[in-house]
Amino acid sequence: MSKKDEKTNVMRILDQKKIEYKSYNYLQTGAVNGMEVAEALNEDPGMVFKTLVTVGKTKANYVFVIPVNRELNLKKAARSVGEKSIEMIKQKELLPLTGYIHGGCSPIGMKKQFVTTIDQSAKAYERIIFSAGKIGYQVEVSLEDLKKVIRYELDDIAE
Repeated sequence: MSKKDEKTNVMRILDQKKIEYKSYNYLQTGAVNGMEVAEALNEDPGMVFKTLVTVGKTKANYVFVIPVNRELNLKKAARSVGEKSIEMIKQKELLPLTGYIHGGCSPIGMKKQFVTTIDQSAKAYERIIFSAGKIGYQVEVSLEDLKKVIRYELDDIAE
């Protein structure tokens, strides 16, 4: 299997569930942040999402998926999951908690399923693009199909 055809765990999970997806490999572009990734894929940044992992005042972890051209509104995010406050987890805590490294975090295939909220702007798109669980790889999936793999809510969490 060549590098170009490499499958990530996220892709294997989608294959297992017989979910149609489009995969992107942008490794050769050197794109690092979400906006660069959207540009490398030649896609609307509003359709390309980043996965953020947070911790609430109760010490529970939450996953928020928002467009790469927006920021997570911590107040709205906390309200959406019923927390007094939330904050981003420390980068060094990401891998042991989720199994993913910074820049390659996907809402699919984490070590355990956390409460996940996707920004409601995703409803404007037929499909959304997010990390395939490895730096340099993205997948494009419909929200309907995503429901078959993870539980999530849609809410107004980005600014």
